[in-house]
Amino acid sequence: MSEGIKDRPELSEAAAQSRASVLRSRAESYIALSRHDAAIADLTESIALAPDNARAWRLRGESHRVVERYEAALEDFDEALKLEPDSAYALGSRGQTYAATGRLEEAMADFEHALTLSPDSLWILEAKADVLVDLDRLDEALGEHAKIISLNEDLAYSWVARGDLYQRMHLYAEAIGDYTKALSVEPEHVRALSRRGEALRMVDRYEDALADLSRALELDPDNDRAYGSRGAVLSELGDDEAALTDLNRAIELDSGYIWAYRVRGEILQELERHEEAVSDFSQALHLEFGD
Repeated sequence: MSEGIKDRPELSEAAAQSRASVLRSRAESYIALSRHDAAIADLTESIALAPDNARAWRLRGESHRVVERYEAALEDFDEALKLEPDSAYALGSRGQTYAATGRLEEAMADFEHALTLSPDSLWILEAKADVLVDLDRLDEALGEHAKIISLNEDLAYSWVARGDLYQRMHLYAEAIGDYTKALSVEPEHVRALSRRGEALRMVDRYEDALADLSRALELDPDNDRAYGSRGAVLSELGDDEAALTDLNRAIELDSGYIWAYRVRGEILQELERHEEAVSDFSQALHLEFGD
């Protein structure tokens, strides 16, 4: 851990600047290793030694953001932007922080400013699209996703992100198309397989859905959402016992999985196992509404 500046009164200005630089560099490696508290400690000393370095404020703000110390992050990004008002990175990161705290209009203002400075920044475009979804401006969000994909069609994640939005809008054919594009880029993309399986279920293509969800579970055996979706598919295909096995596993992996309780309750009800069905429906109500 860094020694405090108070322990180094003998440092010359040149030495202080040199030490601050090394601390900033070490902090970046700590950040890459997800050791954010260590990064914050280094950056705090670096800022004490060289308070006019915007990068140090920005990096510390990013570490605060990642560990969800949002007010501290905002203070650091504000300082960084006083020193470098046109830093797209600091604006984008502050926008993400605003979004995380529900300050969506302020997030949008930061993203818009950042994109005037760096219009092809994929991560800022993605963050802006997410905020547009939160604002229920879904058509605009689709426009942002189209920009993202046009910048690089070889990123599976970008196709999946738009597919997820199509699915949210109940545009299942479009969602399936995007997940298929993602899988052409990355055939073992678990989320693309799982989400395409869910979209296929929604259009009653149960055998295709089963194939996708089973493959997703081969690749990620602890994927609770894939178990839940496959359980629903198996029920539609008439295999209630296999469906219950999957739903049991989904709930074992995530005891707060409301939808799985509801689906399991419906299967149990059809099997006339009403006490168990009542228990599942009651748990679903408790988790969603606090009953």
